[in-house]
Amino acid sequence: MPFFSFTVPQTYTASERLDTYIAALQNGMNRSKLKSGVTTILVNGKPQKLSYRPKAGDGVDIQWEEGIPAAITPEDIPLSILYEDDAVCVVNKAQGMVTHPASGNWTGTLVNALLYHWGRGDITCLSHGTMSDMLRVRRPGIVHRLDKETSGVIVTAKNRGAEEWLQAQFRNHRALVKEYIAICTGRPQHQHGVVRTQLVRDPKNRKRFKAVAGGEDGKEAVSAYRCIACYGEYSLLKIRIATGRTHQIRVQLKYLNCPVLGDGLYGHSDKLFPGATLMLHSKRLSIRLPGKKKADTFVAPTPERFLQVLHRLRALYPKTVLPKDR
Repeated sequence: MPFFSFTVPQTYTASERLDTYIAALQNGMNRSKLKSGVTTILVNGKPQKLSYRPKAGDGVDIQWEEGIPAAITPEDIPLSILYEDDAVCVVNKAQGMVTHPASGNWTGTLVNALLYHWGRGDITCLSHGTMSDMLRVRRPGIVHRLDKETSGVIVTAKNRGAEEWLQAQFRNHRALVKEYIAICTGRPQHQHGVVRTQLVRDPKNRKRFKAVAGGEDGKEAVSAYRCIACYGEYSLLKIRIATGRTHQIRVQLKYLNCPVLGDGLYGHSDKLFPGATLMLHSKRLSIRLPGKKKADTFVAPTPERFLQVLHRLRALYPKTVLPKDR
């Protein structure tokens, strides 16, 4: 997605809406494009609306989409269904599949596949209205997401009532359990622990986030991890997240100096596994489905790419377990 960043001059004294201010800039965007294509507006790192009135010294970051199609179409793409009823569909998402249509990925997504699986027709993309309404129309049934290269369990809603039911639980992560496994380069200092940081945009790379301790900027991210085993300088971790931030696990494991193996955005090339893809998998999801009093648990099998890496690590290094913390 394209980014547009600028700082309001210290000499600025007017009081006008942000969209009006941007449209008047020499390299700005017209108001029509702003309303139809913008997905994220950050002012000094915090979300704002186009109606915000900028002040002198404000740092503004705009993210928008281009080439929005007239409609999202169903596509006959095979899916690994873990569970399905009249209200929900739980999928073991394949690595490489984008969760929902967005800039650069308008086809081949989980949404395209679900529309076909559910026997539905095209979805017309809105070209006007609020930002949330335009995005919601393109994401039918999506109540949470996995990164493109992250595989594993994802639950989707088949009607509006189920969508609202599930969204309420994802707003309160205490109502559910989301567990991941990851193969990392490096060893954590402790066998288990809880990581609490703020996540902020990396000013050097707008596609990345940074984990920072303390402060009020960014969004709070909380993850609990347990080191299952180490093989040389590689480790197998189990992670449960209490918040659902973009790239949360990948950023926080880098923060622990244990980046996920195969992570081209937050990690580094690996001599032993130069062709490795992202070793992050959504293993388990426990959630209360619509109309049920108790939570159901869904488990996605450990993918073949994990098994191959672990097989080689076990052949090269003895398994070690970090000592328990006192």
